[in-house]
Amino acid sequence: MSVEPEAPEPSWPTPPVGGWTADDLDRLPNLPPHTELIDGSLIFVSPQTLFHLRAVDFFNWQLQSVAPEDLDVVREFTIDIDWQNRPEPDVIVVREDVVEDARQTRFPAESVVLAIEVVSAESRTRDRETKPVKYARAKIPHYWRVEDNEGKAVVYVFELEPATGAYTSTGIFHDRMKLSVPFPVDLDLNGIAVRRKRTREQ
Repeated sequence: MSVEPEAPEPSWPTPPVGGWTADDLDRLPNLPPHTELIDGSLIFVSPQTLFHLRAVDFFNWQLQSVAPEDLDVVREFTIDIDWQNRPEPDVIVVREDVVEDARQTRFPAESVVLAIEVVSAESRTRDRETKPVKYARAKIPHYWRVEDNEGKAVVYVFELEPATGAYTSTGIFHDRMKLSVPFPVDLDLNGIAVRRKRTREQ
């Protein structure tokens, strides 16, 4: 009688007492790409939708083309909020002086001017509730949340209100997004298209 070999049990990192720290993200072996640290817990990213990919690409490239010289635009890069929170926004705009070398793995949250999150099904609560609170506490002045509305992008824009230390909504944008802060942008949100239009040769 043949005996089928048992499938190996998955090996997950066992958290220490008190949870993981921001430095652990650089030390733990074999973590999946884009692992985040939220309240001392490791957050693993689910497979991304095509909308998510297109939206991240769109804001990364569009903002790079209009950002002032003293700012840099980076996609999918972790930021240090505190010792138990090292999230990875989908796109960030940071002060250029913190971009030091190709080997760095994070930026300080105080260097971030704008954080953008593209909402996925599994990240909805984090992007709508958890992360905005943490970004506001870190005094990141601007936060944009991008959502998929039947294949079309809707962008919710928030600005830090200094008296309360919380974000306040400054606009909801469909189709076109025109803002003067943190720097002037005029974006055609229809450029976030899952299905590309093809032109026939005459």
